[in-house]
Amino acid sequence: MSRKRPRMAICYDFDGTLAPGNMQEYDYIPRLKITSQNFWEQVRQRAVEQEADEILSYMCLMLEKANADKSQGIRITKQAFADYAQKVTLYKGVDEWFPRINEYGRQRGLNVEHYIISSGIREMIAGTSIAKEFTKIYASSFMYDQNGVAYWPALAVNYTTKTQFLFRINKGFLNEWDNAGINSYLEKSQRPIPFERMIYIGDGYSDVPCMRLVKEQGGTSIAVYKPRTKGKRDIAEKLLSEGRVDMFAAADYRKDKMLDVMVKGLIDRIAADYQVNELKEACRSK
Repeated sequence: MSRKRPRMAICYDFDGTLAPGNMQEYDYIPRLKITSQNFWEQVRQRAVEQEADEILSYMCLMLEKANADKSQGIRITKQAFADYAQKVTLYKGVDEWFPRINEYGRQRGLNVEHYIISSGIREMIAGTSIAKEFTKIYASSFMYDQNGVAYWPALAVNYTTKTQFLFRINKGFLNEWDNAGINSYLEKSQRPIPFERMIYIGDGYSDVPCMRLVKEQGGTSIAVYKPRTKGKRDIAEKLLSEGRVDMFAAADYRKDKMLDVMVKGLIDRIAADYQVNELKEACRSK
């Protein structure tokens, strides 16, 4: 039998999944001297008036606000995004989650890979303490001039475009721009990370297309919610009752908490399924 170490993927949303709230609300929006509610209301109004995508609308508004009043010191540069990221607060246990889960998978013969699929800003996520843990960060991003100043959206990731990145992970075409590769035919048996070896973790309705895709293709989707916050658990329970996810848990990534137990159980199942399939293949080849 083959001794190769099979790969599996855990894919995460970021805002509300690994960190409470939206990443823009930690440092960027406060610098505008407006409330988060006011900023997002302007985004929705812009989207309605222009019949535009809300992600592109918020990215456009970020650029406009930064350029409107230079005296406020609001910058939209790669370095500024990294600086803004320093204020982002993660849920309990997130920092220790990745090495623990990686080791658990390794002990069961699996190579666990972690991916971000987010509508937030890629450069901000890349500036967080956990950025190094991800094989790839898929998120909205800007184009930059020679001085590192953002001037145009490069990639806008909304709730439906998120699904293409699951296929990129599934087929092994990890860059954002190779449309020929991602649309080429590839036998399921040749795909580096089958959907059956995928887990998707998200917190709300913007994750539904990804949740449903992974679930329907044989993987597992988990809804997480902010602990001790009115209405958040209700959303997770509704996602379960509607068949969007397989299970839900509080967004607490510490050892032996419900989410930890769930994911370790799924790793056990993935490892067992792989071993059974290897035995079946061995029998067929005799």
